[in-house]
Amino acid sequence: MRVPELRVPSSRLPEQSRRWRPGRPVNLAATLGPMRRGAGDPTFQTRGAEVWRALRTPEGAATLRLVPHPADGAVEATSWGPGATWALETVPDLLGGQDDPSGFEPRHPVVRDAWRRHQGWRIPRSGLVLESLVPAVIEQKVTSHEAWRGWRQVVRTHGEPAPGPDAVRALRLHVPPAPAAWARVPSWEWHRCGIDQSRSSTVVRAASAAGRLEQVVDLAHAEAAAKLRTVPGIGIWTAAEVAQRALGDPDAVSVGDFHLSGLVGWALVGERVDDAGMLELLEPYRGHRYRAVRMIELAGLRPPRHGPRYAGRDYRSM
Repeated sequence: MRVPELRVPSSRLPEQSRRWRPGRPVNLAATLGPMRRGAGDPTFQTRGAEVWRALRTPEGAATLRLVPHPADGAVEATSWGPGATWALETVPDLLGGQDDPSGFEPRHPVVRDAWRRHQGWRIPRSGLVLESLVPAVIEQKVTSHEAWRGWRQVVRTHGEPAPGPDAVRALRLHVPPAPAAWARVPSWEWHRCGIDQSRSSTVVRAASAAGRLEQVVDLAHAEAAAKLRTVPGIGIWTAAEVAQRALGDPDAVSVGDFHLSGLVGWALVGERVDDAGMLELLEPYRGHRYRAVRMIELAGLRPPRHGPRYAGRDYRSM
């Protein structure tokens, strides 16, 4: 007779923790900021200097709390859920422990000043491809406001509450759906969330190929990007967005971004440029082009706006 396995509810799984001392400053907000999909992201919240993440690891759902301790240069990490051990083991990678800035020369004054002011920033490597891929697909060809609204709605509806005690539940964090759950989201639900068929179909294809897509974390960056782009609907922009967050690629440039070329051009030469012009300006930083772009973003410079702001397209009413 087979004895049934005893399953402990994730909310009652024991708390696990670790303390990581990287030997350098760590700026949690700057490092992990790109992983947050808007202020209402149900998978990511901040409380003062603390960062809270709800994630789906290879071992299951997890909640991760990160607290910096500048006095001794440590980061305290606490986690709950079936994936807690995995989440804690990968904290150094998540906070840029594998990032190597050697060879990066911040030539331009804007880049140089930002590099000096943001010594605690490093390129993260979450090691979770689908986690970065799905919201990047949802962000294709729409405004950030539209994409973040759709992301919030679909995760809250089809994800699951983040594991942990009452303090975690009070944050209303949600773990993104598992690959099989993404594939089961009905067409009308995508439409209700404002996500059109082109993007939802790409998410479903990516979720169906999640097993092999997650394996690209072990490949060289160029090969990993090529593998990601074998899925119809995943192009150079989407692959770069994933590489910057999941793979720790210091050279991934989001070519095709609606705002990025204008931002880079304005910061480096005082005028907007197109994608070709952006790549030309970033050529001296080859090998570290994303590092240079992120410094420009952190510098806070923005080109002036001309004309009315694009209001976006509400796919829910179509």
